[in-house]
Amino acid sequence: MKKVSSQINPDEACKTPCFDQDKVAAIKSILSEEEERLPELAAFYKLLGNTTRLKILFALGESELCVCDIAHVLELSTAATSHQLKSMRQQGWLRKRDDGKMVYYRLHSINLLKALKGDLKILEAQLR
Repeated sequence: MKKVSSQINPDEACKTPCFDQDKVAAIKSILSEEEERLPELAAFYKLLGNTTRLKILFALGESELCVCDIAHVLELSTAATSHQLKSMRQQGWLRKRDDGKMVYYRLHSINLLKALKGDLKILEAQLR
């Protein structure tokens, strides 16, 4: 995949003078403060951009579940389920608990689930 440069070619820049140069400068300053974290945020949303992972988050929002129970909820193999759980745990979204041969997962942050449920409400409102 070709990497797109974020630098503006001077020949392609907007030639129209800004109406409110102070506002543009202030916003550019604010964005430059966040620029370092934006790739991290994009990776965060990329991980969320998967129906299976979203289902896992909603399922674990209901109760702590073992890997086998999650696999049955999703109708996936335990291997495929474990793969998804690992990436979500590495992101810090989940915590696991070992109980003998069984591994149980739970949400680490209820705030993520609240945000996702809020997003669903926004989608529902758009459909009305």
